[in-house]
Amino acid sequence: MDYPFPTNQNGHLEIGGMDAVELAHKYGTPLFVYDVSVIRKNARAFVETFKRLGVDYQVAYASKAFSSVAMLQVAEQEGLSLDVVSQGELYTALQANFPVEKIHMHGNNKSREELEMAVQYGIGCIVIDNFYEIEILKEILEENNTSMDVLLRVTPGIEAHTHDYILTGNEDSKFGFDLTNGQAEQAFLLANASPLLNVKGLHCHIGSQIFETDGFVMAVRRLFDSLHQWSQVYDYTPEVLNLGGGFGIRYTAEDEPLPLVEYVEALVSEVKQQAEQLKLPVPEIWIEPGRSIVGNACVTIYTMGAIKNIPGIRKYVSVDGGMTDNLRPALYQAKYQAVVANKMNLDLKEQVSIAGKCCESGDMLIWDIDVPEITHGDLLAVFSTGAYGYSMSNHYNRFPKAAVVFVEDGQDQLVIRRETYEDLTRNDLQYAYNGGVLNEASNN
Repeated sequence: MDYPFPTNQNGHLEIGGMDAVELAHKYGTPLFVYDVSVIRKNARAFVETFKRLGVDYQVAYASKAFSSVAMLQVAEQEGLSLDVVSQGELYTALQANFPVEKIHMHGNNKSREELEMAVQYGIGCIVIDNFYEIEILKEILEENNTSMDVLLRVTPGIEAHTHDYILTGNEDSKFGFDLTNGQAEQAFLLANASPLLNVKGLHCHIGSQIFETDGFVMAVRRLFDSLHQWSQVYDYTPEVLNLGGGFGIRYTAEDEPLPLVEYVEALVSEVKQQAEQLKLPVPEIWIEPGRSIVGNACVTIYTMGAIKNIPGIRKYVSVDGGMTDNLRPALYQAKYQAVVANKMNLDLKEQVSIAGKCCESGDMLIWDIDVPEITHGDLLAVFSTGAYGYSMSNHYNRFPKAAVVFVEDGQDQLVIRRETYEDLTRNDLQYAYNGGVLNEASNN
């Protein structure tokens, strides 16, 4: 089996020129280790393809995949824009000194506070998701005597080949305005009538972990059907077409994603073709890759602990993490590939299942994986954990969140500290009553 990272002379997994075993000993486990060179390679695949094809573009990193100050600094270094969906993600971007004019805000239920923060800092664009948001945003802009560039998120009715839980572009979706029932046109008329809203164009996102381009091509055609009509009836010419993200990555040998450049080539080709056919200017093309930039750049390292052998049935090997640092297997049965990081040169001799540490029967990271003969203290390295691993981390069973390390050119740097037990109780308050009697000491 081909592994995404090499083996060094010690028979250990190597990540970004660093020995994974040494990293685990230095920083402890569970540990997220990102090879920054892979992040840069993925980002450049998108950016350089757009440049080669000679169209105006923005590649906005979808920070929901993994947001941290260090990550956003790398994104900015690579010339990316940024997609945020909350005040927390926007605040992180501000802490990273990310250029505000390159920040786009998403979200199906943006609060007034979130919209006020976006307006206050003058971000580049807000992607409007519903009628309620149009009214709130107009009020805020009027109060601040300013205007805002916006896109309208629409659902083109395209079902991507992906897991049902993460479909977002079909008609029955919590996201966006439906193109087929007239809501998108109604939203356009409302927003376009306001001098405070500059409707730059449309946005759609048809799903995640998509391994073909047909769905994207169909979505482009649906969008241009509406834009052509609006051009004729309302004399509207879109400046931007945001086609979202969802480009697949390899988690296991079963996955066969396309090279990232092929997604961009297919999108640009279809946009150009539709624009020429309908006699519209070619709009600036935006995309929002997240997983496809960071997903395969990261390895999570665990320490193996308890081993439970049920003769004739299964051998369970438990690690010191699980659904608190990788919720995806429990959430939608995601599959992963892994190796024993300290025994890379040894033959595979047995099949085991990797169990998480949480008190939850569904906390299983990997079922039925072939490994060398293992013992307590061995290190398991799980590949492609860079997206929706740390960002979905939680405190179930009161486990502290793991540390995150960036490695590049043979150098390692801690970019998110491991949480302490003090961190877990930092926001806890003593209960002030005891049997209905005020405990004054607890109230001080």
